[in-house]
Amino acid sequence: MEKVLGIIAEYNPFHNGHLYHLKESKKKCGATSAVAIVSGNFTQRGEPSIFDKWSKAKVALENGVDLVIELPLIYSISSAENFAEGAIKILDSLEVIDFLSFGAENADINMLSKIATVLYEEPKEYRDFLSAEIKSGISFPKARANALTSYLGGSDNIEKVISSPNNILAIEYLKALKKYESPIMPIAIARNGAFHNDIIASNVLHSNNVEIPDTAIPDEANATDYTASSSAIRKIIKNYKMLGDSKIELNEVKKLVPETCFDVLKQKIDSEQVVCGLSQFEQIIIYNLRKMKITEIAELADVSEGLEFAIKKAANSCNTLDSLINMVKSKRYTYTRIQRILLYSLLGITKKDISISKKVVPYVRVLGFNENGKALLSKIASRKPKLKIITSVKDFINDCIDPHLAHLLEDDIFATNVYSIAYKTGSLANLDFTEKLIVS
Repeated sequence: MEKVLGIIAEYNPFHNGHLYHLKESKKKCGATSAVAIVSGNFTQRGEPSIFDKWSKAKVALENGVDLVIELPLIYSISSAENFAEGAIKILDSLEVIDFLSFGAENADINMLSKIATVLYEEPKEYRDFLSAEIKSGISFPKARANALTSYLGGSDNIEKVISSPNNILAIEYLKALKKYESPIMPIAIARNGAFHNDIIASNVLHSNNVEIPDTAIPDEANATDYTASSSAIRKIIKNYKMLGDSKIELNEVKKLVPETCFDVLKQKIDSEQVVCGLSQFEQIIIYNLRKMKITEIAELADVSEGLEFAIKKAANSCNTLDSLINMVKSKRYTYTRIQRILLYSLLGITKKDISISKKVVPYVRVLGFNENGKALLSKIASRKPKLKIITSVKDFINDCIDPHLAHLLEDDIFATNVYSIAYKTGSLANLDFTEKLIVS
């Protein structure tokens, strides 16, 4: 009997840990095929992908994924809640997905589900606990942890569970599954071991170790021989680019990613089409913020409580993104959140965009497939003839009568046009129209 696995990922880049997670997930649920919802050229932490979304699709297909679907930009760069909701809405709309597999520091699905249920339903007793905790003057995350602990019976482990980055995202997936009453069954793969900047050799196939990333993003799992987080791998590549003639760093990467991924990385590095960080758009972002009015900054997504004044002041007095972020960040506004706001300023993402994203079921933007994935697409299309499946951007634009979906796609296209500015060669616009589907 056919069983289809769904995975939500960034693959930035696809490494040994992702391969482990994919294989373990298939084994755990007996999947015969896998569909991956993958963020495009920009990611949830507010950073660009190290290589483009078509290259991501190619690597994923060569390592066991059958169908790769792009998570629209507005979700892929949103907070954990909207990121999860966007991806779950797509997976649920396909009506062929049996399982969703994600990594979590705590793989106790029952515990995660209990927490998700409380946070989704917000029963009165929990709200009363939360209100009392907030009035005591502590931070909201601490107040929420205390309220959950009180409501669920005093478990000392809850605060640790809901403060661990992958658990945060796992809980958001579970909340979204409940919200949309999805029949998809969630499974968790434990993540322990290597931290986000570590590069270690380990017997993870036997120890079941999985690494911990530094933010609630779905891009870390564990390895076969060597393991490192995506952020550590990106750091090595960035250092390699800066050093220029040093081969040591790139040889380290070769141990940490599947051969197919290394080949793509090497090709992108040689053609100077890797994008190592938001700093490659530094001058554009600072220019934009200096040009924008306070009221325009206030309309950017995630800006609230007068943060626009602090951002404007920092933009007018800083020449680097790091100094700007450090000037603005606080206990309430983390480095990652500020960086995400800077990305919003680069791409013009406003509160209205976020609002639109919450109202719609996203289209299914296909990046690539193999024969198995092609059969899945045919099955999906026959079951859901009205589902918006994009295999040609031009055709979709010509036929689309939904202004909200058209707006989401406009954001995707513009983001790709901005992303390619960071290329040293082949910096062309309109790649969404000219790049072909990846057929493996």
